[in-house]
Amino acid sequence: MTNLLSFSDLAAMSWFLLFWFGFSWVADKSPWSHRGLSYQMACYRKRWMVTMARRDLRMIDTSIISGLQQGTAFFASTSILAIGGGFALLGSTDEVLKVFRDLPFNIATTRPVWEAKIAGLIIIYAFAFFKFGWAYRLFNYCSILIGSIPAIEDQNEETPVDVNRAAEMNVLAGGHFNSGLRAIFFSIGYLGWFIGPVPWALGTLIVGIVLIRRQFFSASRRLMFGGYELSE
Repeated sequence: MTNLLSFSDLAAMSWFLLFWFGFSWVADKSPWSHRGLSYQMACYRKRWMVTMARRDLRMIDTSIISGLQQGTAFFASTSILAIGGGFALLGSTDEVLKVFRDLPFNIATTRPVWEAKIAGLIIIYAFAFFKFGWAYRLFNYCSILIGSIPAIEDQNEETPVDVNRAAEMNVLAGGHFNSGLRAIFFSIGYLGWFIGPVPWALGTLIVGIVLIRRQFFSASRRLMFGGYELSE
């Protein structure tokens, strides 16, 4: 790999991975994660399950789960299409390189480097697909757990445990969905590498700033924390 890529490519790759996994840690695991939008939404997922247990008719809850599954399935299908497009580009490397040579920009690339870039993009979308696929499965499990919670008149001392299990499953599904969506977002920054390492680093920075803003400084985050803050 070191013989294939230049020092600037490796530096941009390190920056990309550091920003991606660093942001994931800050948003999900760090001491500041509880101030983020995802954490607050996880708290509302748990509140939703508690409210659901108090309803005799739970069609609205199954409808919400169905909507979440449909959104997850859409992104999983999109990831599969992106993976197929990446393999199609690998099969058309010679034609693509000819197009690059005809462009007015000074984009010098070789076949091995081009194939390495496409392979990296395929890996990102494969990661996203597995995250979306698992999130879809977990939402399915959550719907089964919702169905297992008895009606109000039949609830007993085990019911709070069942409700908490459904809530945690819902939170897990949402977390995997967020990870897959994050991969899709950072793949936009990755596209800068097809121009060069500097555009890749700048693209990563821009995507990271957008995600940080949305997670910690957006209007939606202010709305969720504007007098409605929940805790675990």
